[in-house]
Amino acid sequence: MSASARRPPLGRGLAALFGEAGGGAPSGAMAARVVPIETIRPSPFQPRRHFTEAELDALAQSIREKGILQPLLVRPVAGAAAQYELVAGERRWRAAQRVGLHELPVMVREVADSEALEIALVENLQREDLSPLDEAEAYSRLGRDFGRSQATIADAVGKSRSHIANSIRLLALPAPVRRQLEDGALTAGHARALLAAADPAALAGEVVRRGLNVRATELLVRRREGKPPPRAPRQRDADTVALERDLGSQLGLRITIAARPRGGTLSLHYASLDQLDRILALLRRGD
Repeated sequence: MSASARRPPLGRGLAALFGEAGGGAPSGAMAARVVPIETIRPSPFQPRRHFTEAELDALAQSIREKGILQPLLVRPVAGAAAQYELVAGERRWRAAQRVGLHELPVMVREVADSEALEIALVENLQREDLSPLDEAEAYSRLGRDFGRSQATIADAVGKSRSHIANSIRLLALPAPVRRQLEDGALTAGHARALLAAADPAALAGEVVRRGLNVRATELLVRRREGKPPPRAPRQRDADTVALERDLGSQLGLRITIAARPRGGTLSLHYASLDQLDRILALLRRGD
């Protein structure tokens, strides 16, 4: 069995990593301890590239008033006695330096490089701190450097596989569009729509200039690429919808009716074998 198969998904939350789930410390962890702040160094696997001055100042003020409420998660540095590398908690570490703290509470855990990246990624995603490109690069790195499939990445961080795939696609955008996404001039939705354009950078400028929303951006791309606009969904007949509802209430099932110019179909949807048995019993009453 692989390591990824044995390890529970990290998307369940960071609490379990600190021994708060299940009432005990996780495997490989040690009790909380206090270490000198100079023995801790940042992680090369931190997916977040930017920490704003305002947020660090606000966190520093909170630390002055209340202290460090949760230990930082660190791992030992190989070949260096009493030296640690951050796994989770870089914002607190940076803010603590601003406050002038000399010691910090930590939990020490032996984790592999890929798991260190996953934990840092989950910590940021849970606070929605990552930019779309930082998130995309972290997913890409898990696949590129650690051989993770999109399915196992999705399981590890608690996201859908389509979310992982769509996120990584953003890295294919030209540099000018990535800068606009990083600066907040474009959203991830705008960027995904622009991926379908032959010249995303040219259209991105127009999107920003005209202040187009994501839906309008999608239509702009389709028009410039010579594609017809998507068909509007057909409005369903109100009488048919009412009939579906009435039949469904009587039978305790989901009913769909598809009318055609000549005839149509009536579909009975069951969610369990018990429901299927009940449908068959109803149909056999006329035998």
